[in-house]
Parts: sequence; C-alpha cells; structure tokens
Amino acid sequence: MSQELEEVSAAVINGKIPELWMGNSYPSLKPLGSYVNDLIQRLTFLSDWYDEGVPNVFWLSGFYFTQAFITGVKQNYARKYTIPIDTLTFDYEVMPEDLDTSSPPEDGAFVNGLYVDGARWCREKNTFAESIPKVLFDTMPMILMKPMKKVDIPDNPIYWCPVYKTSERRGVLSTTGHSTNFVTDMRLSSDMPEMHWVLRGLALLCQLDD
Repeated sequence: MSQELEEVSAAVINGKIPELWMGNSYPSLKPLGSYVNDLIQRLTFLSDWYDEGVPNVFWLSGFYFTQAFITGVKQNYARKYTIPIDTLTFDYEVMPEDLDTSSPPEDGAFVNGLYVDGARWCREKNTFAESIPKVLFDTMPMILMKPMKKVDIPDNPIYWCPVYKTSERRGVLSTTGHSTNFVTDMRLSSDMPEMHWVLRGLALLCQLDD
C-alpha cells in the first residue's frame, strides 16, 4: 500500500477528512462523518435542480464555486434590463421566516444556508444583535440578493458583513483570482456603528465545523 493510501486509511480511522480528498474538495473543517453527510446534501441539491428545474430558493452553502453563482445572478439582471454589469452591485434584504417561497423573486435570488458568527440576527428588529450567552452561532434567515445600480443603493445604516466558507476565515487566491474561503461582503441592516461588530468579529459562515 502506498504512503498516500496509508494516510487516507489513518484519516478515515480517526474520523478526519483525508488530505488526498481535500485536494479536490470544497473547504471544510467538519469531521469525516459530517463531511460525507454534507457532500450528500450538496449532491442532492444539484440533482434536484437538474431533475426539477431551477429552485425558488438557492442553498448558497451548497455551491463549490459560490462566486460564480453570485456573478450569474448579476449577469441575468444585466441582460434582462440591458445594463452594463460593471455598474451593478447587490443590496441584501433579510426576509421574514414565514415568507411564501412558492415562486422566485422577480429579480435577484433568494438564498439560505448561512450562519451568524459573533452575533445573532434579531427577528423582531430585523437587524444584528448581541449573541445569546453560550450560543456561538445563529441561523441566518433567508436573504434576497437584489442586483441594482451602484448609484441607486440606499444610504441606510448597514454593516458590511463578510461571508466565509468556513470558520477558518482565511484562504489563498485560486487561479480564478478569488479566495478559496472568502466569498463576498453583504450589506446588512445594523443599528450599531460598524466598528462595534468589527470588534466582535461578526461574519457569516457557509458551514459550521460540526
């Protein structure tokens, strides 16, 4: 048995993701069992998309190359309204949990599957709030990604919330020029100064470590 196979065998026995697999995988800090379950969920998400058509709500965490999906949403809007894509950006609206998602939004995309790290999302006030003691993460409600012209972005109190694929919060530049971990920044409502959340390390994660 080769050295590589011995390392794979040892990793499986210890419940860890083999390094050989990670060379062709999306970033993940999960133990092996959770990683396999997550992989199956991703394959199911893509298979349902192929079999049943475009979903009304996209599981943002389920994409291997998330930035390509985000760019695609922007491109669809640019083509629909014949607008140069470099004049567009996103506004983000957090949706109520009882919203009817039987049909997609007129423009943009509904996305879910994110987690709040360093704070929580207050459903009553529809903004970020301090974490509940001993609760490390909060599930982020569904978000509407709305493409619009940069000049039309409303001047509301916001926090530029970074989105990462894992809690490691660091990556390397891939051949596409994108980070292997950082996804994007989201303009999200905040009634506190931006530095307040910066000091708390507030960010959104596509997956947890368990």
